[in-house]
Amino acid sequence: MNSDALIRRLSGLPAALEPLLRSITPNEAEWKPPSGAWSILEIVNHLADEEVDDFRRRLDLTLLSPGEPWPPIDPEAWARERRYNERELRESAARFLTERRKSLAWLVGLGDVDWTKAHRHPKFGPISAGTLLGSWVAHDALHLRQIAKRLYELSAVDAGPHPIEYAGAWGA
Repeated sequence: MNSDALIRRLSGLPAALEPLLRSITPNEAEWKPPSGAWSILEIVNHLADEEVDDFRRRLDLTLLSPGEPWPPIDPEAWARERRYNERELRESAARFLTERRKSLAWLVGLGDVDWTKAHRHPKFGPISAGTLLGSWVAHDALHLRQIAKRLYELSAVDAGPHPIEYAGAWGA
């Protein structure tokens, strides 16, 4: 397992996200496609909550107390209950960036880690610390792709009657 590479990639999302979010207006941040998929604002708030309530917390428990139950998570409910789409993008992004810095400092400070330590999940069975770290990085990539898709969809909305097919199909 190349934990150094994974941790390095975790540090890359803020560098990619920060300048991108600066170019987004509040209306663009709140915009949701007709499919009902999350807005950019909801994605950013999800990333911030996952940083604290999921990945960092669960990895900490797996490494230090693998027998303890993980706190429950419900990202879909959080988006509604915590009113993600009513928040301010800059504040939400700042919260994510602050929490990611804390996560990176914590990860670097762990030192030599046994990535095979595992938590027994009632639904998925054993989940190793290495699985959590790799999944954390993959989670970033999934949501970066999701933000890119919202920007692609917004391009079609803003282009109005002018088709955007010249750019290429989203699924290609």
